[in-house]
Amino acid sequence: MTTTTDFARRLSRFLSEYLPHERNASPNTLSAYRDAFVQYIDYMHTRQGITVEKLCLKHLTRQSVLGYLNWILDERHCSPATRNYRLAAIHAFVLYLQYSVIELSEEWQKILAIKAMRAEKKALNYLTPDGVRLLLQQPDTTTRQGRRHLAMLSLMYDTGARVQELADLTVESVRIDSEPYTIRLYGKGRKARVVPMAKEQVGHLRQYMEENHLNSNMYGTPLFFNNRHEKLTREGVAYVLKTYADMARKVDPSLIPERLSCHSIRHSKAMHLLQAGVNLVYIRDILGHVSIQTTDIYARADSKAKREALEKAYVELNPEVKSDRAWERDKNLREWLKGLNH
Repeated sequence: MTTTTDFARRLSRFLSEYLPHERNASPNTLSAYRDAFVQYIDYMHTRQGITVEKLCLKHLTRQSVLGYLNWILDERHCSPATRNYRLAAIHAFVLYLQYSVIELSEEWQKILAIKAMRAEKKALNYLTPDGVRLLLQQPDTTTRQGRRHLAMLSLMYDTGARVQELADLTVESVRIDSEPYTIRLYGKGRKARVVPMAKEQVGHLRQYMEENHLNSNMYGTPLFFNNRHEKLTREGVAYVLKTYADMARKVDPSLIPERLSCHSIRHSKAMHLLQAGVNLVYIRDILGHVSIQTTDIYARADSKAKREALEKAYVELNPEVKSDRAWERDKNLREWLKGLNH
């Protein structure tokens, strides 16, 4: 920022020093927080008449934050989930401020007391195994680009990687010289995890790496890159998926939902692991969840697993129902029923 207000100074240090160096925040988090404050500055200018050159910490109040959150809902037509993300960014900034600008501690506490809005929980969007199989059949493996896209999509599914984790992959992350085959992913908070890979996936990946002369000595080289040899962006990966999802949908619309994101592929892997009987703890570790409660959403969403669990636990308690008026042929029962009239 070019302004010299206390708001500009503190926000600059928060985004450029505190988050990346002290909290080890990912580039994705930094980008999301930056967007939140760009919108807040726009709101203060357009609705409160305070330009960025005059915006100070004294203007960051519970009232202004609530006004901003309502503005992005009503005027910008953002979802409650987006509203909550913006609030999380402001909360993080205020938590940072309460140790350095203690004279405004009372106001910081008022802002921190703002609650997240209850967001509607959407049903998990995932593919069946047949859907994944159909999707992976779409790349034209007679072309160099098709082989690259097959390696990328199959790796995304096999590892359950987030789209940013896939885009951030470098060549040295891959270990496919000997079994067990693994890949190192860097998730939220730059936390690393090692994920095993299936032999079938390794075949696609090895062919792609050999064809593009990629080896583990090429430190820092993106595993998947564009025509300028720059790493793919989230949007680039999403575009590749959409291209082949559209193709697969024309083959069998029942297997490919209209809305299919990169995260849907991650959900698909998790559901398939669960349906194969893999323990939730192992699924948590593969996906890189901090808490098992996050992974538990797949168990709650899997109606097939619920039905099978009920079937296994079922105990015959109901009496056998005889058909074809069999009771009329039961002499003892007939006599007993007649006796009810006396």
